[in-house]
Amino acid sequence: MDQIRGVRATPRLIVILGPTASGKTRLAVEVAKRAGGAIISADSRQVYRGMDLGTGKDLDDYGDIPYALIDIRDAGDTYHVGQYQSDFHDALDRIEEQGKQPILCGGTGLYIQSVLQQFDYSGVPVDRALRSELEALDTAALRDRLRVLPVPAGFKADTSTRKRLIRATEICTWCQYHVLPQHHHPVVPAILFGINPPVDIRRQRITERLRIRLEQGLIEEVRHLLKKGIPPERLVYYGLEYKYVTRYLLGELDYETFFARLNTEIHRFAKRQMTYFRKMEKDGLAIHWLANGSIDDMATEVMAISATI
Repeated sequence: MDQIRGVRATPRLIVILGPTASGKTRLAVEVAKRAGGAIISADSRQVYRGMDLGTGKDLDDYGDIPYALIDIRDAGDTYHVGQYQSDFHDALDRIEEQGKQPILCGGTGLYIQSVLQQFDYSGVPVDRALRSELEALDTAALRDRLRVLPVPAGFKADTSTRKRLIRATEICTWCQYHVLPQHHHPVVPAILFGINPPVDIRRQRITERLRIRLEQGLIEEVRHLLKKGIPPERLVYYGLEYKYVTRYLLGELDYETFFARLNTEIHRFAKRQMTYFRKMEKDGLAIHWLANGSIDDMATEVMAISATI
């Protein structure tokens, strides 16, 4: 980083993104060790306490590296991109005040993009009554519902998942009757690095990691959340591991069907993540895709490219 009269310049944000099981957390930790950094999580589910194995927090990997935006909400709460933007900027300010290199790491492309580009629509509030109505519809009916709504200027609806389709409908509905909220956070200058292992390696890692997390107690984690009084429908809403383990515990799926469906859905999720990252590139965010290699090799590449910016 540049030195100006002995004072460190405001550090540029380093972003490390990739699909699930790509190794991005271990890479971010290694870069943080070399750069004197702290990590800000960009994961929509790691914000929840008690949701550890299912969200892949892997906190042991961090060692002494400081991290932010993990375990900041109780399981069962709702959390949206507008809240994330505010929490991110608070965390970024703290890290910069400490003179550390901020490193944003995660796989939730919407959260990453929301702090790198102006996302005015993130401030649209949640309409619980509307969501309850929309969640009762099948996906085809949801798409029909959104199709007849007027689309606000500059709004690009992400309909890649049911959750995002519902959110897009919520935004378009709200904007028919309200003035668009103002965006008060500055765009953060950043350099983005992506990890995209070959598909066969990614698939192997996903399946292996799922087996390991089940052995470590993933089912017991979800059983504990249910015993704490978190409604099954809330856990199902969190998707993937929490959706399918809950259905297994409720007796809706036998173990073999549960494992097969969850494994397939995680593979599909990784593919959707990559689709979103490609969308980010189309939206003007340049991503340096790292050569597939060891964590050390990729960290060296990140440090070398960052030094030239």
